[in-house]
Amino acid sequence: MKKFLVQINAYQYHAKFEVLAEDNVESIENSIVDKLGQKDIKWDYLGEMMDPRVKRITYEEVIDGTRPVQTEKVLGVEVATGV
Repeated sequence: MKKFLVQINAYQYHAKFEVLAEDNVESIENSIVDKLGQKDIKWDYLGEMMDPRVKRITYEEVIDGTRPVQTEKVLGVEVATGV
């Protein structure tokens, strides 16, 4: 099971939440539907700036890395400490 970040923009509202699913489309879709059925998602009103005819659902895998971001291996340069 992997953790996915889901963002929904529809009807001038936005929701962002995480779901646990297997790495296939059907499992992700079922997890999203289950989460929507729980009715505990906070919907934010976006206002008139968003076109109400555009409907989007996006998702991405959430990776909980243990490696610090600012390391020589990641940045490719030596990271100085202190002043």
